[in-house]
Amino acid sequence: MSQILIVEDETIIRSALRRLLEKHDFSVQDAESVDEATSKYNLSDFNLIISDLRLPGAPGTDLINLAGSVPVLIMTSYASLRSAVDAMKLGAVDYIAKPFDHDEMLASVRNILAHRQTQVSVQELKEEPEDDLNNLKTNIIGSCKPMQDLFKRIRKVAKTDATVLVQGESGTGKELAARSIHEQSERSDAPMICVNCAAIPETLIESELFGHEKGAFTGANSQRSGLIEAADGGTLFLDEIGELPLEAQARLLRFLQEGEIRRVGSVQSKKVNVRLIAATHRNLKALAKAGDFREDLYYRLYVMELRIPPLRERGEDIIEIAKQLLSRTAKRMEEGNLTFSEHALSTMRRYQWPGNVRELENAIERAVILTDDDVIHTDLLGLDIESTDLADLEQSYAAQTTPPARKSTKENSNAGQSGLSLDDYFQRFVLENQESMSETELAKKLGVSRKCLWERRQKLGIPRKQKK
Repeated sequence: MSQILIVEDETIIRSALRRLLEKHDFSVQDAESVDEATSKYNLSDFNLIISDLRLPGAPGTDLINLAGSVPVLIMTSYASLRSAVDAMKLGAVDYIAKPFDHDEMLASVRNILAHRQTQVSVQELKEEPEDDLNNLKTNIIGSCKPMQDLFKRIRKVAKTDATVLVQGESGTGKELAARSIHEQSERSDAPMICVNCAAIPETLIESELFGHEKGAFTGANSQRSGLIEAADGGTLFLDEIGELPLEAQARLLRFLQEGEIRRVGSVQSKKVNVRLIAATHRNLKALAKAGDFREDLYYRLYVMELRIPPLRERGEDIIEIAKQLLSRTAKRMEEGNLTFSEHALSTMRRYQWPGNVRELENAIERAVILTDDDVIHTDLLGLDIESTDLADLEQSYAAQTTPPARKSTKENSNAGQSGLSLDDYFQRFVLENQESMSETELAKKLGVSRKCLWERRQKLGIPRKQKK
């Protein structure tokens, strides 16, 4: 169970945040100030520290150095966002504006912890032999050919300042790929600023990225720098760039073309030296054709493309990742040596993993919490097995409708070339056999669970046989 320390002087906020995190299975301690936090606790015992920026006595940013390698998430009000940018320059892992949304806070906490659990330090990376392919992986695990090709491309693009577009489904590890590029580049000693474009209100996105002048809009009580300026000399990672409003896209295009930014409300431009890495799970080319994304910006981003394959396409990587995640999670939770049952391994291979590596990690953490012995069984993973059942049904359908090699042409035509869809095959098989088979026998013959059989009956409107 992840250990989190909250440092917040407002009792209501501190208590509410503690309840929220404990409700989602985090172990939480709290303090009212930096002095109390350092006197009561060993900061290195925590996996994450969440601190208000303004505290009585020392500011929350003092915890960044005091905590060493433990990430510090800074909370701040919208009026103090400039200070939050400064906090990130000092080494804060991220910041979140108050009042925060509960889902936003949980997502931020989980992302930070997920990255920390799989992180390989830059120093360890630099100590590895340069010709060892493993040093390309940094935070990413993978032995299949698509991943090996990805590592090679990361190595090549990291040596340049080219703009990179990382594409892949949600949960595949797009930010990890971006960090790999940054950590292997000459900018590795400079900051990498990560921005989730979908998480910032549309009315604030331009101010967040480019900064603003005092009085530029209602609530702009002081001048402040933007996140692009904070990344000067380093790397800016724009996650979910497909969600960026068109107005902000125009500003971003100018930044890419001219290497300069202009704060909202300012007439003066400023030169910046920032390497851009963008990521999305959406089809930007299709969005551009539909007018929802600037075509000229798309081609500016499409200098170098990296595609992260979904977990279901990575073969035995699923098991390799699962075993490493199990080892790390068990160690973190002090659960000793845990292993997967053969059935659990088989299920993980066949499961489609719509949530990709993030879903796998959450499933394993759940299983480690629930297990009563040293073996992780399938039911503890909490997977939606119906999707696996349907995959099995498709395989069963394909096997049973493929004609044997020695059958006559007429037999082949009757068996495998009738043009039946999966639903047609399912319906015909059930109707033809339900008089002679029980529901359990039907499900077993089809290679699915009884639950899947019942749900497919409901979907296709197939009545069950009448009891005599």
